[in-house]
Amino acid sequence: MLFNGFDMLFNIAFALIFCSVFIILAYGIITSITTWNKNNHSPRLNVSARVVAKRTEVSHHQHPNTSSTSYDVTFEADSGDRIEFSMSGSEYGMLIEGDAGTLNFQGTRYLGFERK
Repeated sequence: MLFNGFDMLFNIAFALIFCSVFIILAYGIITSITTWNKNNHSPRLNVSARVVAKRTEVSHHQHPNTSSTSYDVTFEADSGDRIEFSMSGSEYGMLIEGDAGTLNFQGTRYLGFERK
């Protein structure tokens, strides 16, 4: 009898964990598709802006023993609005705080920056 109760408890716990993982993955996929679709339906904008901040974040992964770096840049439009974009390391390296020019973007998608 003791094992039947334990087996039932184990099965319930396993089902809850499996459902939780499935829900988290489904949420992530749906959120990504929604953002992608919203960006595709947003207009491509070109605004005068300047680079006001640059930030990197290094993430270390235990298995396999690797690391990755994310690159984020904050722009300020002439209107005073600020917007932050993630971008590749090569794009990030070409920008300097204080640079002024034309920011090209679509929704939350960074398309480029042309320095004046």
